Amino acid sequence: MKESIVNIQNLTLKHQQKSVLKDLNWTIYQGENWELSGTSGSGKTSLAKIISGLLSAAGEVKINFNNDSHLPAQVLFVESWYQFKNLEGVANFYYQQRYTSQQAKDTLTVHAELVDFGKENHLHFDHVEPILEALHFTTFASSQLIELSSGEHKKLQLVKALWLKPQLLIIDQPYTGLDAASRKNLNLLLDEVSMDGVQLILVSNDSELPSAINRFAEIINGQISVSDSRLITSVSEEKHTREIPDFLRESPAYSSNNIVKMVDVNISYGEKQVLKNINWEVNAGEKWLLQGHNGSGKSTLLSLINGDHPQSYANELYLFGNRRGSGESIWDIKQHIGLISPEFHWYFDATSTVWESIASGFYDTVGLFQQLPYSKSEQVNELIAYFGMTEHKNELLGSLPLGKQRLVLLARTIIKNPELLILDEPCQGLDQQQTKLFNQFIDELCNNGMTMIYVGHFESQLPTCIEKRILLENGEVKVVESLNTKIRHDEVRSNLLHRTI
Repeated sequence: MKESIVNIQNLTLKHQQKSVLKDLNWTIYQGENWELSGTSGSGKTSLAKIISGLLSAAGEVKINFNNDSHLPAQVLFVESWYQFKNLEGVANFYYQQRYTSQQAKDTLTVHAELVDFGKENHLHFDHVEPILEALHFTTFASSQLIELSSGEHKKLQLVKALWLKPQLLIIDQPYTGLDAASRKNLNLLLDEVSMDGVQLILVSNDSELPSAINRFAEIINGQISVSDSRLITSVSEEKHTREIPDFLRESPAYSSNNIVKMVDVNISYGEKQVLKNINWEVNAGEKWLLQGHNGSGKSTLLSLINGDHPQSYANELYLFGNRRGSGESIWDIKQHIGLISPEFHWYFDATSTVWESIASGFYDTVGLFQQLPYSKSEQVNELIAYFGMTEHKNELLGSLPLGKQRLVLLARTIIKNPELLILDEPCQGLDQQQTKLFNQFIDELCNNGMTMIYVGHFESQLPTCIEKRILLENGEVKVVESLNTKIRHDEVRSNLLHRTI
């Protein structure tokens, strides 16, 4: 008879008087590697944290480590994103600090972080080198933690987990922020550690899984449904039937036909050149797809447009018709832009209510510090109703499931009908149905002539309104091309899948 490594009996979890998990029972036997799926808010992450000992709940959870194993008797949980700390142990940063060299000196380098982790866990440093190479992370050794993008932070946590090789490894959204090559190599690495005795639980709705995954579970209405073959994850029954608010049907008030213009733009951190001779022009009403491997320079490129990067003044950069450095402030620039990104989500105030979070988009503040006039208050209410969030309007943002939090932040980005919408991996944390609704909304929204830059690795998660594509490779523009937006969405997906990203 096989021995169990995890045994869960009558597990019950409530959140704000709402049942999330209801008398859940689940047994994981030695040799089993699981995918745990479910819709956003179903309790996947909560269950993973309970197994990891990071969250308490009613019921019984027993972990039975194998005393004969050479692997550490540990459960390691890799979060969907990682909140790093500076040298003084502070985890709260401003978004702009990521691009300020003086602030960057206040955080560890990737190499120093790995050295500390290796010492703490008695690991040989030479064993981490193959993992770094497989995930294309060797060039980040001297990078400060604050300089890393969401995908790069994800890689760092995966590197440490694969290096440690605990008896039970739980990864929440393992492919979040990773490019196609990194996703493929990650699956190969997971297969390798599985062969060495590591048991896996991947919290994911993705079909792109390592071959080691041999069991499948889905949380439905607080209960576990298990199978030996991959489950088709249940999706929300909610249909998008609400009409877009009237104030978002109007065209943005463009200050210039030229939204972004870069002429031979170069960005360096010390001896490391991140962007090399970038020439790119975005005109009013255009919808762009920005792609490239992790570390290709996408986030830095966006930081120039969003006004966050201090080196913008040393380059020939035009935003909304004005040369950067001609007297405008960061906040003048942000008035033209609506932004959503994983990094911004990290730094956002989770103690604001849903209503306050959305309303703060009028003023580009993290939190609402003034009373809105009646007309703007009504716009917030209309947008909340459009997203189907009326019942949550007075709840704290941090109390919502990750997918709903991201929808609230999306509403915040478009509340002022900006001239430029920057969507950086906007579907991270959303289930398949929410992603479909999100992209349907974007297609509707862009009918009013809004300009958009959309960053995405997963070609199945793209809106159909995208017209043009720019591809970065090692900090340089590799491809600029027009796309046929008249073809069907599945054809767009098929075409882009065959392109190198």
